[in-house]
This record gives sequence, structure tokens and C-alpha cells, in this order.
Amino acid sequence: MKRLAMGHRTTTWARIFVLAILVAGCRSDALTRDEANEVLDESKIASQAEALTSVTIELQTDFTIGEAVETAAAELKEAVASQLPCADIVLTDNMLTIDYGAKDGNCTYRGHTLSGVHSVELVENSDSQIVIEHHWEAVSNGVIAVTGDATVTWDPNQVSRTVEHSLNFMRLSDGATGMGSGQRTQKPLPGGLDEGIIIDGERNWHGPRGDWSLDIQKVEMRWTDPVPQAGSYELSTPFNKAVTLSFSRVDDTRIEVTVEGPRREFSFTVKSLGTPNG
Repeated sequence: MKRLAMGHRTTTWARIFVLAILVAGCRSDALTRDEANEVLDESKIASQAEALTSVTIELQTDFTIGEAVETAAAELKEAVASQLPCADIVLTDNMLTIDYGAKDGNCTYRGHTLSGVHSVELVENSDSQIVIEHHWEAVSNGVIAVTGDATVTWDPNQVSRTVEHSLNFMRLSDGATGMGSGQRTQKPLPGGLDEGIIIDGERNWHGPRGDWSLDIQKVEMRWTDPVPQAGSYELSTPFNKAVTLSFSRVDDTRIEVTVEGPRREFSFTVKSLGTPNG
């Protein structure tokens, strides 16, 4: 009987040991708060780079559809000069080179105060397709700086445009950097382009921790918000955990972000200044 009792006790302790290993494994696989904070921070940098490039792309759309590209570029030069008297603009054939902030005067467009050099080449301007090549050289809004290229294509009969980019970006407050590429479709929010854009697509970038991959699902982005106000991101992370970020506006200056990963989720409130609380 003693041997049976000892055997039973040994079996019980073995089960407890195995269970402890399984529980520890589950805990190690679960999303941590530090990881959730890192995911939120990386998504904010990506969103801020998206907002800056998108607002400068939007600035370069005021010309007559169907005209020769040289004529359209000349129209665009006048339109940009009227919006941003701070800019020094050089027109060469169908290309503009814009130096934001080179002159005195207002340099703010849709809430972004711009600096740096932006080249815009009108490649095609027909009734069926418009193609514009963009190059940014240290273009900044005081929060983030971007250098890189994008091809923007749209059908004048459609309300959406396609943006394919290759970009380096740096957050000015702490020097956090990333470099990557992506393709997405943009269309106006229900309130129009003055309000912001809806984005679908994907973007990938490499940061100090490794590679990030972002699947963008109908996110709604206002021009000056640090994160989207609606929609979701599916994010692949360098720490091999798939994470979903969903966005919901609380009020005019706050957005709730829910970060959901393996076995855990966290909620944060992001203010217009980009400071998370939660």
C-alpha cells in the first residue's frame, strides 16, 4: 500500500510539473504590455509617415485633367504657390521642385507645417489615367521626416488613387527610424478630402528591432491625427506575434486603440499630441 501511495504521489507531482511547464509556455507566448506599447509606437510612426506623404501628395492635385503634362505642371506651380507662399518652386518641363520653407510666409497645409524638398513629375495626364512621380528629400512637418519615392496613379473617373512607395522615415523627437515600402489605395472620408482619407493596402518596414508588416483594412485617417480614427491594422512583428490594432474615436482629440495579441489585449487612449495613456 505504501508503494502504491508513493507511486500515486509521484504521478501527481509529475502532472503538476508538466502543467507548470505548459502554463509557463502559455505565458511566454502571450502578448506583453511592453510589446503592446512597442506595437502602438511603431504603428504611430507608420501612420505619421503616411499622413505626411499623403498631405503633400494631396497638395499636388490642382490642375486640369487632360492637358499636356507641361501645361498641367505650370498650373500646379501656380496652385502650390497660392497655397504655400513659403515655397520656392522651380518648373522644368513637366517637373516641379518645391523647397518648402525657403521663403517667408505661411508654410502650413492641412495642419502640417512643411520643410524640405519635394520633386513632383507629371508623367501622364489623360482622361483615363493620371500618373505622378514624387520624391521627398528630408521633407518634415516638425514631427517626422521622410526621404524616398512614390508613384501615384488614379483614374479621373474614380474617387480613389493608388500609392506605391519606397521610403525612409525618422521621428524627430527621439531619432526612431524605419525604412520600407508598400502599396495602398486612398479615397476621401465621407466629409471629403478636407477631412481626411480612407486607406486600404499594406506597408512593410525595417526598424531597430527587425521587420514589421502591416495589413491596412479600411482605416480612416484625419490629416493631423497621430493614429487612425477607425478601421484596423493586422501587424506582423519582429517578436513573431501577430497583433491586431483597432481604432475608435472617443472625441475630437482622443482615439482609443485596442492592441490584441496572443491571449491578451490592451487598450490605450492616444491624444492629438500622440501621448498614449492606458
